[in-house]
Amino acid sequence: MNNYRSPDDIALAWKDIEKNKPGIRIREAATSLALSEAQLLATKIGSGVTRLEPRWNEFLERLPKLGRVMSLTRNHACVLEHMGSFEEINVFGEDDHPMATVIGSIETRVFLKSWHVAFAVEQEKGEQMLTSLQVFDHEGNAITKVYLRENSNYKAYEAFVTDFKAANQDRQQEVFTYEKKEYTKMIDKKGFLQEWASLKDTHDFYPLLNKYKLHRHDAMELAEGKFSYAIEMACIQPMLEKAAQQKLPIMVFAGNRGNLQIHQDRVRTIRLLERGHTGEEKWLNVLDPIFNMHLRIDLIQTVWVVTKPTNDGNVTSIECYDADRELTVQFFGLRKPGKPEMIEWRELVNSLDSVHARL
Repeated sequence: MNNYRSPDDIALAWKDIEKNKPGIRIREAATSLALSEAQLLATKIGSGVTRLEPRWNEFLERLPKLGRVMSLTRNHACVLEHMGSFEEINVFGEDDHPMATVIGSIETRVFLKSWHVAFAVEQEKGEQMLTSLQVFDHEGNAITKVYLRENSNYKAYEAFVTDFKAANQDRQQEVFTYEKKEYTKMIDKKGFLQEWASLKDTHDFYPLLNKYKLHRHDAMELAEGKFSYAIEMACIQPMLEKAAQQKLPIMVFAGNRGNLQIHQDRVRTIRLLERGHTGEEKWLNVLDPIFNMHLRIDLIQTVWVVTKPTNDGNVTSIECYDADRELTVQFFGLRKPGKPEMIEWRELVNSLDSVHARL
């Protein structure tokens, strides 16, 4: 709970934080105030922010008209940014589980059940005006943001805002807390591992976890020595650097409850940067012309190498988890259905030190 009774209270508190911490990001300010990003942003409705109608199918299908944009998806520890256009969009699923796939230079998997509110945002940053569409979940956390660039279609954006402008332009934003998912630790380990061994596709893994009501991180521990093993957190940077040196195409998956963004290409420029007064934030970055990744490795608690059997042979991934044992980002070798995993990727992963190797 928080002590802010009105949008004006929130706006004043936000302004005070910005005064004391110039350049603070809205997400960080919201955390400081025990509020959500959507609640802060809503206070600016009428001053560069417009609430949009939640007609999500139409919303997605209109995105290609914006032309070349920057698509951003994040969780608290990892941010993926792609420059490109929305191309092939397919909305499907039942009413209680609507989904969508976005294929092309921007690639995502969309879980529309968690899409709650969207805003059109025009904000000044230095001498630059940033124009974007921003979507948030029921807790007010950002799901995805689409930023226009110099060569984007601004007329299409203006038409978008006109067509989707909500009747409700209230500066108060309601948020709701998600119920915690219940998991069990008392499972048939032998049966679970037998079913893991019988997987035909990597996409079958999530349904397997649901069947056993098993937390993903618990699954890593149960399968340790058979389908998984832990590696040092320090391995993530050299893994990316080796992939860059070898010009090895990889896949990077990161997202949240409403959107999963995917990179499928080489990475080139890897940089470790520190933020904060004492460098407490350690950001591992991919800084390429059309793809950026920003990963807070100081928030990564455990890293697992995971093997999943498929009809095309074993598929190897690296999965990074935070202190709450939540998945933040996954890395794979680039692979298409019907094709086996690249030997070079498997060799790269096998060259990384396991935790036990250092004990």
